[in-house]
Amino acid sequence: MIGACLLGVMAVGSVPEIARAQMFQDRPPPIPPAIVPEAPAGPAMNLAPPSGPEATPPNLPNQITQPPISAAPLAAPPAAAAVGTPGQGVLALTARYGKDLPVVNSGLVWRVYSDKPDASGAFKLVREERAPTPNIVLPPGNYVVHVALGLVSAVRPVTLKQETVREAFELPAGGLRVDGRVGTSKIPPSQIAFSIFKGSQFEVGERAPIAQNVAAGDIVVVPEGTYYIISNYGDANSVVRSDIRIQAGKLTDVTVTHRAAVITLKLVGDRGGEALANTAWSVITPAGDVIKESIGAFPRVILAEGEYRAIAKNEGKVFERNFNVVNGVDGEVEVIAH
Repeated sequence: MIGACLLGVMAVGSVPEIARAQMFQDRPPPIPPAIVPEAPAGPAMNLAPPSGPEATPPNLPNQITQPPISAAPLAAPPAAAAVGTPGQGVLALTARYGKDLPVVNSGLVWRVYSDKPDASGAFKLVREERAPTPNIVLPPGNYVVHVALGLVSAVRPVTLKQETVREAFELPAGGLRVDGRVGTSKIPPSQIAFSIFKGSQFEVGERAPIAQNVAAGDIVVVPEGTYYIISNYGDANSVVRSDIRIQAGKLTDVTVTHRAAVITLKLVGDRGGEALANTAWSVITPAGDVIKESIGAFPRVILAEGEYRAIAKNEGKVFERNFNVVNGVDGEVEVIAH
């Protein structure tokens, strides 16, 4: 039983937090004819926005209402002067969200590799930088430059001589921020989680999520395109699927509305009496599908609106009761033990 969805999308305006949300593993893609080595393993994925200098938001257009209206790109921040040393070259790097779109001014991870694999078949990592517009001093030669912003990346071979070589990358990245509501109330972040998939939910075939267990309010940076979200409110059957479109350089705010309620189950000797401990519970649909099983005196279960039957087992005896779940109306269901 899948909850109905009322999907609220605020198009997306300024992505002031996109660059704060660079919380994914930024690993280089394969580079023919061999594979660029991964950088040393970093910390586990952290969905909380970082703080400090790297939390500086990128320059992006002000908030707008769908359909989105392109805003004039903002001027790039002044780059530091490229100063080389004798016999060295300077690799000056910048990135934009796309042609005629603003520059990315934080959250970037730059990696420069040698262009040929070593004896082990791996490409040597020559340099890593996290400045938005680094000027990297290197000996003349051929290199491979990889840049990542969240789940978006680009790679390019470059040839460096005893001069400044400027390389501008396009990273068509957009931000996605999701939260959930039931009725008119916001769902606490601890009770809801989201998984994000590439493409539409109506496309044929199984796909692995590109991000999962995303907390409400966190920002996921992804390539522009179509995605669908699976929203799980609780751990039972309140599940909503929603298609969404992400645009480069913009933050899409999505509100997923579940039609569900929090139900507390109690097995009592008499109406309004004390709950009996050590009770095994099953919640099933009218068709007999088991939705949730638990053990305890006061189990809580989040259920999509609809009809159910609660079955309680205690000291070898079985008791049951039919009940309805009304959207947004939390409550108790008492099963009488006689």
